[in-house]
Amino acid sequence: MHSVLFEGLLIVIFLIDLTIFALKRVFFGFRFDLPAVSTSVPMSKVFDYRGTEDFSSGGFRFPNPKDSSLLLPLGHHVDVYFPPRKRSRVSAPFVVSGEQKQKSSIEVLPDECLFEVFRRLPGGQERSACACVSKRWLMLLSCIRRDELYSEKITQSVEPEKRSNPKKEDMSSESEQKGGYIDSNEIKAEAEEEDQETEANGYLSRCLEGKKATDVRLAAIAVGTGSHGGLGKLSIRGAISIRGVTNLGLKAIARGCPSLRALSLWNISSIDDEGLFEIANGCRLLEKLDLCQCSTITDKSLLAIAKSCPNLTSVTIESCLNIGNESLQALGCFCPNLKSIAVKNCRLVGDQGIANMFSSAGRVLTKVKLQALNISDVSLAVIGYYGHEVTDLALTGLQNVNERGFWAMGNGQGLQKLKSFAVTACRGVSDVGLESIGKGCPNLKQTCLRKCPLLSDEGLTSFAKTAGSLVSLQLEECHRITQFGFFGILGNSKKLKALVVENCLGIRDTDFEFPCMSLCNSLQYLTIRNCPEFGNASLAIVGRLCPKLLHLNLVGLQGITDEGLLPLVQNSEDGFTKVNLSGCVNLTDSVVSAIVKMHGSTLELLNLDGCRHITDASLVEIADDCLLLSELDVSGCGITDSGIAALAGAVHLILQILSLSGCSSVSDKSLASLGILGQTLVGLNIQHCHGISLGAVDLLVERLWSCDILA
Repeated sequence: MHSVLFEGLLIVIFLIDLTIFALKRVFFGFRFDLPAVSTSVPMSKVFDYRGTEDFSSGGFRFPNPKDSSLLLPLGHHVDVYFPPRKRSRVSAPFVVSGEQKQKSSIEVLPDECLFEVFRRLPGGQERSACACVSKRWLMLLSCIRRDELYSEKITQSVEPEKRSNPKKEDMSSESEQKGGYIDSNEIKAEAEEEDQETEANGYLSRCLEGKKATDVRLAAIAVGTGSHGGLGKLSIRGAISIRGVTNLGLKAIARGCPSLRALSLWNISSIDDEGLFEIANGCRLLEKLDLCQCSTITDKSLLAIAKSCPNLTSVTIESCLNIGNESLQALGCFCPNLKSIAVKNCRLVGDQGIANMFSSAGRVLTKVKLQALNISDVSLAVIGYYGHEVTDLALTGLQNVNERGFWAMGNGQGLQKLKSFAVTACRGVSDVGLESIGKGCPNLKQTCLRKCPLLSDEGLTSFAKTAGSLVSLQLEECHRITQFGFFGILGNSKKLKALVVENCLGIRDTDFEFPCMSLCNSLQYLTIRNCPEFGNASLAIVGRLCPKLLHLNLVGLQGITDEGLLPLVQNSEDGFTKVNLSGCVNLTDSVVSAIVKMHGSTLELLNLDGCRHITDASLVEIADDCLLLSELDVSGCGITDSGIAALAGAVHLILQILSLSGCSSVSDKSLASLGILGQTLVGLNIQHCHGISLGAVDLLVERLWSCDILA
């Protein structure tokens, strides 16, 4: 029995050694020659042959080749003897009839033997080459952990080399420490490659979407990225259910990519807790985790991630129906570096999870986003009390939060460092709550209020007075805000630089006489978009109150005319740099001429999209007076070939983006002018210019090869 085991062990050792040399010969050109054996010789004679023509070039190394104490030789050749009195226990392709099948011997090895062979490959280049042989080899290689790669000192091979060549002693010992195979010709090369592999810091990024998201691709990434900087970021989105990503693919990433720092899984139902368990065990450097629509992942795997990945700094959980309060509690307890948390549409998350997380991690959290959760005023009170380091807070679609919650959050005195505050579709935002936020957040600089139906002029004015550090304010679909509230902001904000008002239907011109208000000298960026009742009277007051405007965006204001805009243009002291008047259909060339003459030396962008009364006269003024203009949009205007020719003849004008979409009067005659302008253009839009033929478009594309043309 012992002799049988001994013979089997010898056979396995021989096959492993033979496989390694064979791989070197196949992939790297190493010399490995075994003498051919004639298939016509009976197998018994082969085993009993003792003539002068032995299998090896040097003959048998033992007087009696049938001696039971056989040893593997030291050289490049291998002599192995199988005693004829024992049946061979190797499933080798031998045929008694004398004919030998031409089948690669390495394929008969079980996975366990191939595993031992693969983990002894000297570097990442060799492993990548082997992974290209077959899917079986790829999957086997992807199952090898980094700590399972062969790294023991090969003392039996090193000692003779030290004795034969003492000068190489230092190099050999260095190679031993690096875990590479010892070879007199490639010690230095393999040592450098091993250095590159061990210093992999996760520089690479991979994104798999749809049909490309499969286990085979993940296995290839796990094997191939190790020696090329290491995988640092992986995104898997929208995997198909058939032959898509499963736990097996994540297992390969976990074992082969310990440098992974960011993982995003979107819309994947074929991965469950088992896959994240593998990530938790193998990717302990994970810093960012993004889970979206992963319905099969539960609190168990998030608990494992939290315990095993102390470097976790950012977590996003969206539409994960089986993740609840336990996950948030674990993240708060076990992740001391957690800076950002975003939770959206998770039905199992409630007040308990938010409270436990903030009570544990409130002193490190800086960015918080909560959307469509079943939380109440209790959660807002906890945030207001424990959110000492929170700088960015976004609340969206919290239907169960009332006025009391916002009042408690402001009075909790914990949001002293809050700088950015955004609220969308929360019915609890009222005048009292917003005023409390303004008082309790002294460093608040940016505020965005969307779809707040209970907010009125009184609360907005009080907020502008109490929020002394406010720099930017955005109002959208707050229909109770009127003209009084709009100018209340301008009159009471001392540091406000940017004001955006969109789709607020309550702001309209009235005959109300405003009291004398101080100038808003800090306001530089003003945007009023799609407020149909905002007219000339309101615009004139803005011109008197805001003399320092630089960016003016009046979009979709069909009620304003030249009469209302001219005072604003004339009262600007520092000069406009960007003016967007798209959709203001009642403006004419007069106001464009005033803008160009007064602000032509500073104007960089001018958008007149949809201003149908603008003609070539405006382009002539632009060509004469604009020195810094780089972007011009006259889509839908009454522009003809003469206007384009005027632009092309400008001496100082250097346009980079020109849009002529919908200018039906522009024809092929402008081809030469567009060619001149194209010397500086990087973008040209001539869509729906029916006067320009397809042949002219082809010529433009050919000539303006460095310009992106939309036609």
